[in-house]
Amino acid sequence: MRVALLTYSTKPRGGVVHTLHLAEALAATGADVTVWSLARQGDRGFFRDVDPRVRVRLVDFADRGEESVTSRIVRSIDLLREAFTPQAYDVVHAQDCISANAVGRCIRTIHHLDQFTTPVLADCHEKAVVEPYARICVSEAVAAEVRAGWGLSPTVIPNGVAAQRFAAAASDDPGAQSRRGEWRRRLGRYVLAVGGIEPRKGTVDLVDAHHLLRQRVPDVGLVIAGGETLFDYRDYRAEFERRCADLGVEPLILGAVDDDDLPSLVAASAVFAFPSTKEGFGLAAMEALAAGRPVVARDLPVLREVFGDTVGYGATPAAFARLMADAMAHRTDPGPGRALASSLTWAAAASRHLEFYAAHPMPG
Repeated sequence: MRVALLTYSTKPRGGVVHTLHLAEALAATGADVTVWSLARQGDRGFFRDVDPRVRVRLVDFADRGEESVTSRIVRSIDLLREAFTPQAYDVVHAQDCISANAVGRCIRTIHHLDQFTTPVLADCHEKAVVEPYARICVSEAVAAEVRAGWGLSPTVIPNGVAAQRFAAAASDDPGAQSRRGEWRRRLGRYVLAVGGIEPRKGTVDLVDAHHLLRQRVPDVGLVIAGGETLFDYRDYRAEFERRCADLGVEPLILGAVDDDDLPSLVAASAVFAFPSTKEGFGLAAMEALAAGRPVVARDLPVLREVFGDTVGYGATPAAFARLMADAMAHRTDPGPGRALASSLTWAAAASRHLEFYAAHPMPG
């Protein structure tokens, strides 16, 4: 079976992480898998090495400096459409709106639903939901949104989790202990958030929560990692900076962290904060559970579905602050969270995808 998986970026965003792990797990079963992506900022590969059994096809996306989000996305779709060769594959599986608009007939994984006010972007989003001939969601909550909004019936296939990488980073192995110690010497005691500074990640609420947390735990810092995006969040970033200045919060913003360093960064944190206002699954928080870290998450139906009672849920900055303080003061049993993360394997996800591909052949 020749499978093309398509994503929009080589950077470590959740959908890209999903695409690479799924590709590798499919290739491990003997499937012939190619990952297609746009390559931005001169990238010549993905943010991490990819299993050599997976072919990689990158489409150069030249930087044009100041360019509107709408123009960038339209150009992304056009470039990928021109380069892609659908006739070479038995399965064409798009992982986002850009690739779904670019390739025509395809299977689409809807990781989460967005809301756009710009007509061109709203149209792209709509087409990427309704035009694929089959759909997958990574949680029942997102599938329910699709059913309610469009009358369509996606199949739910949960994410896998590379749990062992994060469990190993939290182990008693001397090397793992040393790497955690390096982060703690550099950063002190810290709350960690992964995903950058943007509205969907609830970063401004996290600043408010951290301000309240420091009134209980004065020596705890705030560290934010990640943040690659196609969208223009300058206004939100300015709001974030104003809020930090008003409250005297001085977060350390790491940007993208090397993939080999991420597990130890997570494992060394005092608590993992996940204040996202919209998620499809919550992979970064699941990785934190695998590392044995206490997680405080936004109280969202999708996160309750995925995480159950393995994390704390807060609806307000004050609740977040209280839960984070409690997590640091009273060590909780990491076993249930680790067990949940370990139960969600990429091998199982790949098996479910192969069954889905067989049941949904590409129309002639």
